[in-house]
Amino acid sequence: MKKKPTNIPHEEQLEPLAFELMDEQLSDLANQLMLIDNADILYEQSKRIVGVVVDLKEQMMMYTCAMKQVRTKLQILNAEYNVRHQRNPITSIQTRLKRIASIVDKLDRAGIPFSVENIDQNIHDVAGVRVICSYVDDIFTIAEALKSQKDIDVLVEKDYISNPKPNGYRSLHLILSVPVYFTNQMRKMRVEVQIRTIAMDFWATLDHQLKYRQKVTNGEAIAVQLKECADVISNTDMRMLLIRNQIEENTEAPTEMAMMIEKIRNLDKPFD
Repeated sequence: MKKKPTNIPHEEQLEPLAFELMDEQLSDLANQLMLIDNADILYEQSKRIVGVVVDLKEQMMMYTCAMKQVRTKLQILNAEYNVRHQRNPITSIQTRLKRIASIVDKLDRAGIPFSVENIDQNIHDVAGVRVICSYVDDIFTIAEALKSQKDIDVLVEKDYISNPKPNGYRSLHLILSVPVYFTNQMRKMRVEVQIRTIAMDFWATLDHQLKYRQKVTNGEAIAVQLKECADVISNTDMRMLLIRNQIEENTEAPTEMAMMIEKIRNLDKPFD
């Protein structure tokens, strides 16, 4: 006699389980269904679990492709700038796909039921790209270059550099819509791009660690200190930009021959 499985999900467990099940668990679930003499009772709910997970996995794949596309665009801009100006405005590009648990939590806090459709309609930062620049003016140079591309639509722009958050946070945020071509369709996918300097990123990373990963008892006093640090970092960023500009202004212009020799030297450099 076939043994009836005991861990088939109950109806009200479907949605929480949908984003927790991994490929191995789905395979195990399929094997268990094969052992059931009469699977009709459980078929619909099991089918729904598999459907939600498969749809979610496909959606995350699409966001991943959109994220890679924006990253490639940024790498191209950086390579072009290096060839034309012998300088890279971007020091690093980081990507991240929002964790399913974070997505569910964000929907829950907004009172929105978890579904693939609700993720598409309500979560704008599933795919994220963080661009780290050396100088403040590089941030706006890269942002304008991205925004000027004809296949990109700018949905939201938030300038927390010109208008910092009350806690001192500084960064330029863009929500972009980019077309991604698959075998049978074109989908416009949203990607959040955060552009900041090395110093801004240093502050934001430590601020996140201090405030969100630990229980803070004297939060107000710490917030004051963090704001002071943010202001110091911002002043340092502006001073570094000023120093760079002074160096460029007071550097003797190279001769035409020297410029040509420098370009020849750079011919074999990789386009990283």
